[in-house]
Amino acid sequence: MEESQRPTPAVHLRPLHLEDEAVARRAHEELARDGFVFCGLLEPDMSWTDYLDALEADRRGALFPDGVAATFLVAEAEGTIVGRTSVRHSLNASLQREGGHIGFAVRPGFRRRGYATAILRQSLVIARALGITDVLLTCDDDNVASASTIERCGGVLESIAVSERQGTQIRRYWIH
Repeated sequence: MEESQRPTPAVHLRPLHLEDEAVARRAHEELARDGFVFCGLLEPDMSWTDYLDALEADRRGALFPDGVAATFLVAEAEGTIVGRTSVRHSLNASLQREGGHIGFAVRPGFRRRGYATAILRQSLVIARALGITDVLLTCDDDNVASASTIERCGGVLESIAVSERQGTQIRRYWIH
């Protein structure tokens, strides 16, 4: 069966809880090996409660001086955390260039099952509920899986630019 014909798996987005520490830290290590971040804001020696407090402060826009708020949620399927999303409530200059409104990731052992598409579709619902009508998404130019997911969810390629952070090419998409 082609991926476009595959049914979207049942995925539930939810906040992290105290009992998620072990699996979230494991997911963070898994994605780090691929050069991605699972638990944004997590510092190596940070306690889990401090991390959860940082996520809440970030959701309120109280964590950074520019006041950009972000909602971080994990994606759960059949009781297992398979991925995550971060929905930024607005864009600062840096996010406008690269990063965009939504950053999503799927754990390596759960890829190619439709989870990324399900996560992004639900993230778009959250963005719309926040009043974001035009959603910017970016991905590395060579990240075919992310580009396909964004396009599958309605992303229209605006441009390919050079990342100021990494010096690599990034694809910039808009979903209207």
